[in-house]
Amino acid sequence: MTPRTFYRTVAIAEAVTWTMLIAGMILKYVFKVGDWPVKVGGFAHGLVFISYVSTAVLVGLNQRWPKRQITGAAFTAFVPYLTIPFDRWLEKNNKLDGEWRTAATDHPRDSHWVQVVLRWMLNRPVLLGVLFVVFVGGIMATMLFIGPPGGRA
Repeated sequence: MTPRTFYRTVAIAEAVTWTMLIAGMILKYVFKVGDWPVKVGGFAHGLVFISYVSTAVLVGLNQRWPKRQITGAAFTAFVPYLTIPFDRWLEKNNKLDGEWRTAATDHPRDSHWVQVVLRWMLNRPVLLGVLFVVFVGGIMATMLFIGPPGGRA
């Protein structure tokens, strides 16, 4: 899986879960079917939201995006469906081109410790995948422990 495919898959999933959350809110507040649609949509959206932000950082580091662009990518998850036009902008500007950078080059940033750790992780894709899932799951578990925005009803 290339950085483009990984990023795009999670960006689309983020938009889909926005739809689930919005549909859940409509079902709850307009059609009065109870809390369950928001709980289901909210859980899915929360999980994919955290995954998208993590993916934006991972892909942004791999693609050598400036810090401001990585931050901007992460913030697109806060606005419904903004990940899709941002993905198109990245594509138009060739910001998703290339493979995972598993070897050092003569690029000045490649000697930075963050890039060294990134390459080390990219050369161990199973470990990276496990750590990604544990990281996302840990944040999700923490958020569930803290409770939903606005408190528990």
